[in-house]
Amino acid sequence: MMTNILNRAWTMAARPIGEPTQDNFAMKESVIPAPKHGEVLIKTLYMSLDPYMRGRMRSGPSYATVLEPGDIMTGEVVARVEQSESQKYNVGDIVRANIGWQEWAAVGAHTVNRVDPNLAPISTSLGILGMPGMTAYFGLLAVLKPRAGDTLVVSAASGAVGAVVGQIGKINGCEVIGIAGTEEKCAYLINELGFSHGINYKKQNVSKELSSIAPAGIDCYFDNVGGPVSDGVFENLALKSRVAICGQISQYNAAETPKGPRNLASLIRTRTTVEGFLVYDFVLEHEVARSRIATWIKEGRLKYKEDVVDGFENAPTAFIGLLNGKNFGKLLVKVSD
Repeated sequence: MMTNILNRAWTMAARPIGEPTQDNFAMKESVIPAPKHGEVLIKTLYMSLDPYMRGRMRSGPSYATVLEPGDIMTGEVVARVEQSESQKYNVGDIVRANIGWQEWAAVGAHTVNRVDPNLAPISTSLGILGMPGMTAYFGLLAVLKPRAGDTLVVSAASGAVGAVVGQIGKINGCEVIGIAGTEEKCAYLINELGFSHGINYKKQNVSKELSSIAPAGIDCYFDNVGGPVSDGVFENLALKSRVAICGQISQYNAAETPKGPRNLASLIRTRTTVEGFLVYDFVLEHEVARSRIATWIKEGRLKYKEDVVDGFENAPTAFIGLLNGKNFGKLLVKVSD
């Protein structure tokens, strides 16, 4: 057992109504546990912050267990093994684990995943080589199934998922249009990631811009946001187009479920296929995808951007900012060296 050190964890103090505030989070301290037989004690190095976490804070039907007041916030970390009671891992090994927003945890060795520090910086195991990268890879290649020459539109295109979707789309011969919320993000999409076009949804009319850029229509739409942005895309879908519903961040803070969309008649006209998906649908294929993405990174064909917030105590503020689009790239909290 560790002595003179306490484990800190962020819990959901109260279920948010609308946009979360600092009052919805509470810091809890506890004694660092000793690992039992078959367990490892891990220390968090980086913690991932992702939009899906807001969904865990809501009540009602969900594809995953929802949080109750007092529960530790859901989330994945990359951590170092500090003590091991398992033959699978040694002290010093780097692993990924779903332990939530906390600094230490004793967990079964079978519940963590080894991270290869030689593959890429370990922080990428929570981003482009982690859940966001897997989401982008399978949402695009397995759900949308783009063909060379297709026009692909990606919303939240500068984010952890969207940026990877667009770049893999380019690798597969698509013309890629990214939608983001600032001029800086749109410039990044075009100048750094090689997107064909960028649309600032806060300053430009999405529907009109798409009509001008892609008069023949949109073949594939990777939807991370829903709401008015997706309404604008739906108005420009091509015949036999495909839509992948990955996230609906525009609605996550809504106190009540918004009505709509009301333009589903466009799906009849275009005979569009709309499919929602979860990254865990493809879990048996993740390692193949991870290897392929790592190769593209080494070849310089895939780039990534990380937005790293220093300090465990700053997690709630960073998360609230994430839901308002303040991050630029994959949002991480650096917890320890």
